[in-house]
Amino acid sequence: MSLKKPNILVVGSFMMDLIASTRRVPNSGETVIGMKFQTAPGGKGANQAVQCARLGAHVTMVGQVGDDAFGKIMTDTAAAAGVDVSHVSVDPNESSGVGHITLEVTDNGAKNRITVCPGANFTLTVDDLAWLKDQIGRYDLVMMQFELPMPVIEAVAQWAHDAGVIVMINPAPAAPLSDKLLACTTYISPNEHEAAILADHSIDVSNGINMDDVAIVARAFHDRGVENLIITMGENGSIVAGKDGIHHTDCVKAPQVVDPTAAGDSFVAAFCTGLTAGLPQGQALAFASHTASLTVSKMGAMPSLPTVDQVQAFMLQRGYTGFDPAVLDGLK
Repeated sequence: MSLKKPNILVVGSFMMDLIASTRRVPNSGETVIGMKFQTAPGGKGANQAVQCARLGAHVTMVGQVGDDAFGKIMTDTAAAAGVDVSHVSVDPNESSGVGHITLEVTDNGAKNRITVCPGANFTLTVDDLAWLKDQIGRYDLVMMQFELPMPVIEAVAQWAHDAGVIVMINPAPAAPLSDKLLACTTYISPNEHEAAILADHSIDVSNGINMDDVAIVARAFHDRGVENLIITMGENGSIVAGKDGIHHTDCVKAPQVVDPTAAGDSFVAAFCTGLTAGLPQGQALAFASHTASLTVSKMGAMPSLPTVDQVQAFMLQRGYTGFDPAVLDGLK
């Protein structure tokens, strides 16, 4: 098996993450003394674009930032990772997007709570992207998330679908899904919380994954025309439901859990890179699991996203045998 370098388009958000680490999240009206504060460029779209690029894909990013220092830092960081940011526009009248992250660090690991202020991400319009309609067929896959206006997401998905391009929708944060969007979606990848909201049914994991719950959630998506559902479930691994049935992939335990921010973005981006590079779906999921495991072991969103060399070395270290990690040389 030999892999090719895929050509991926990411239409998505830029967010500067403002991260406050604390031993305990404050209650309403309460102030606590934090441990540390830092900033890190992020945004679900930019995270996924950077991860694809660091894994060897040719990546074009479409989005919008404000005319401010945060916007320049974020686009410069993406460009330094190899992302083509020539189609990222600047809104002179709106600030760049910001993600306010409270990271609760305990002896059992780290959990985050995130508030997103979209800023310039939400002033992007369909007319701004009209040029893309005739160009989208050049790409192997289009990735989108829900940190942009929904009309933009629906229009790009329709253009991609009409051009025969694979469409990956990462519905985060969860928002109502139109039949129009779902009809154009090849893969949809919510986490377990987003899947519960969108399907109106939770998956019980108190005693292992309840596969009856999974079947109900999968049916809710499939009944609306979704071809392939991927549910990321943190330490419980991932679930894939499609024409070949429902399959579970184990989580690859992280060396240490430092910051779970961007783990989902890392997973989805690695899956899309592996799939369009030529890995079978099951192997692309394993590649994604190893990639996300490395991501949670470091602080920050973009700064934590690993390279293909790092993922390859990690797979060899962990003794993965589903495929020869040497094939990843094709992505270098």
